[in-house]
Amino acid sequence: MNLFDLDKKLFFLINHGTANVIFDIFMPVLTSRGYLLLLPYLIYIVWKGFKNNSRDADFNFKTALGAIIVSFCSFLLSDWLAHEIKHVIARERPCNFLDGVRLLIGCTKSYSMPSNHASNFFAVAFTLFYFTRKHLFAIWRFYPFMLAVFIAFSRVYVGVHYPSDVITGALFGGAISFLLIYSYKYAATAYKTQPHTTILVVVLTAISIFRIYYILHGPLDLSPDEAHYWEWSRRLDLSYYSKGPIIAYLIYIGTSIFGDTVFGIRIMAVIFSVLSSIYMFKLTNLICKDVSIAVYSAVLLQIIPLFSTFGVIFTIDSPFIFFWILSLFLFYRTVNSELQTPNSKLTTWLLLGISIGLGLLTKYLMAFFYLCAFLFLLLSEKRHLLKTIKPYAAVLVSLAVFSPVIIWNIQHDWVTMKHTAGQTHIYQGIQISLKSFFEFLGSQIGIITPIIFGMIFYALFKSKPLTSGLQSKFLFYFSVPVIAFFLLKAVQGKVQANWAMMGYITGIIAFSGYFFSKDYWTQGTRQGIKTKKILILTGIGLALLITIISHYPSIIKLQPKLDPSARLKGWNTLGAEVSRIYDSISNRGDILIFSDSYQVSSEMAFYVKGKPKTYCINLGRRMNQYDLWQDMNDYAIKIQQGRGENINGIFVKTGNAEMPPELSKSFDGFEKRTLKVYDKGYFLREYSIFICYNFRGLNIQKPETF
Repeated sequence: MNLFDLDKKLFFLINHGTANVIFDIFMPVLTSRGYLLLLPYLIYIVWKGFKNNSRDADFNFKTALGAIIVSFCSFLLSDWLAHEIKHVIARERPCNFLDGVRLLIGCTKSYSMPSNHASNFFAVAFTLFYFTRKHLFAIWRFYPFMLAVFIAFSRVYVGVHYPSDVITGALFGGAISFLLIYSYKYAATAYKTQPHTTILVVVLTAISIFRIYYILHGPLDLSPDEAHYWEWSRRLDLSYYSKGPIIAYLIYIGTSIFGDTVFGIRIMAVIFSVLSSIYMFKLTNLICKDVSIAVYSAVLLQIIPLFSTFGVIFTIDSPFIFFWILSLFLFYRTVNSELQTPNSKLTTWLLLGISIGLGLLTKYLMAFFYLCAFLFLLLSEKRHLLKTIKPYAAVLVSLAVFSPVIIWNIQHDWVTMKHTAGQTHIYQGIQISLKSFFEFLGSQIGIITPIIFGMIFYALFKSKPLTSGLQSKFLFYFSVPVIAFFLLKAVQGKVQANWAMMGYITGIIAFSGYFFSKDYWTQGTRQGIKTKKILILTGIGLALLITIISHYPSIIKLQPKLDPSARLKGWNTLGAEVSRIYDSISNRGDILIFSDSYQVSSEMAFYVKGKPKTYCINLGRRMNQYDLWQDMNDYAIKIQQGRGENINGIFVKTGNAEMPPELSKSFDGFEKRTLKVYDKGYFLREYSIFICYNFRGLNIQKPETF
């Protein structure tokens, strides 16, 4: 008898052999509402803790609350990870696989091993037992275990799990419980000696775990930019049309480890967000010499909407934020003579050059670091450094690191410079647009949140940066010039909301250093101090609320036209529809998948089954990276010479559109279908999908705009 046969026999022994009228009534209720039976226990331990509520008591209200919080965390982690394991094992439930099952509740299509019910309740039971084992009577001490055992038994009795499912779930839940208990004990011990850094580690760990869960199970598909950068990672190069190569190489690393998945792409956002906060902490502590202020600064970076977005969405801004903060840290460390020896100073200058160079390879706006550093050195007591070779050595090192972009552009007719000039409206000349100015100003207030936005500038100017010490000048010159430049630029043309983001990093440090300093809270009347607290807490609370809503806009039933995340939804639906059409015509020859939009082409490359090569044709659009890769004509010639097959096509255009005349001439015929994409009942967008037959070649237009 093999293990499965034994498992099956035990299943039927419980499912049929223990059947009785009482269990038939009680077990379905227990399996679906068993958590209610835990409430009396939780009320009891809270009451007992409150009754003994003194610092010297072994079991007080704080202990009881800690037990409940750690148990709840054990439950959440167990439920999530058990669900992930189910999809790896992919075992069918007995009610979907075996004949003759006594099924007392509904049988879902989800997988069977391990049982989430068993895993979750045993995770909670072990955790509660650990915290209360020395303080409760035996019947109460073991009550959660008895409840977990009965619930695990009920899952087999009602016919939805094998015995091995609940045994595995119980063991897994126990393992999760011990992991959380060990982590709690470790954090509690560390907190006694390093309370602030312990808080930061716990916060970053919790946020990172949530983000990983959100990436795996959240409502967002890849953004068009993420999908396009993923396309770059499939064709590694020295540089690309609009950006440097770092983003492509990072995605390549992530997908090489975790596969061509959303998680494989976005895990780098989680990593760089954590690294950014770590160096934000180091930088703030270096400047303010106060560990508590450093923690506030690092945590604010995680909850302000502008920066929290890039802890989940992996675009160039995620690594760019990190390299900017790392460069700030290295620069401040090297100009502060109190922190450096002569030898280590030179090393730090060279490391600074490498960091700036990597930032330039990520986003060209890193060049503002040169401007801000120059202004700071020129207008501070450190201006003598401009007479030494060290800053210029750092610049040369950064340009050497950046050289792949220069080499690539020499090979490609400087298309990046042409694109950048187009993006910044240089070709339009001098013009005045109050509309774009107020749009940009409004966007800055929105993504930073109004109260924090105002308090950042209050803190920057209140510290009298033009006449005070090194720290205030450093924060000012790496913030105000950047933001002021883009405010002025917005008068001339449209400026993207995230272009000035690096200016707010030292602004956050100024905010934390001013409003969380001990001196600030000792000034003013009692009512004034209370008002300050309310204002700061309201500002932080509003930032956190907006960040939460940005992750789950359905909380306030935000319609797509008002929801910025709407552009990250519906791409999987398009990919599924194109995949279905692809399969239906695959027996007629080779198939070209293409669009006139790089966003649509990139999303189809990722979401169409098999992740095929896609193309982006030019019907009067500006240039993009697809124009530098192999075009449809070259591919068609290669296929026809090799296999002699007919080549058909699937052309996708956004909106309810007609077939472009210049494209219809490239095929013998076509038929049109439309696809309307919805999210939670709201209309997102419409696509026109053209099935094209017998490709005859396309007259490729050369892009005239960049």
